[in-house]
Amino acid sequence: MDSSRVAQYFGRRLWRQRRLAYLSQAELARLLDLDRSEIGKLERGMRIPRLDTILKLAAGVEVDPCELIAGLRWRPRIEVPAGGTYVGRGSGSSDGRAEARR
Repeated sequence: MDSSRVAQYFGRRLWRQRRLAYLSQAELARLLDLDRSEIGKLERGMRIPRLDTILKLAAGVEVDPCELIAGLRWRPRIEVPAGGTYVGRGSGSSDGRAEARR
């Protein structure tokens, strides 16, 4: 999964948790000392938050930070020598991109 899909996935999770907390974007922004437009950009998947921002957002909507990133995972890039065959753990993407479990 490329970074734009990660951002969109995170944004949907943030939007859902904010709504469950009965907070507007403006209320959450005020609570966390962030700009309201930043909350909107995160929810629309236009930005990927830093770790400290994820922690702030989770505290603001009163969930464990894991709730905001649940389902996202990273698969390391696997390089196979020319002419070689890789047989390893797991299956699926081997291009080193994050992806969401469905």
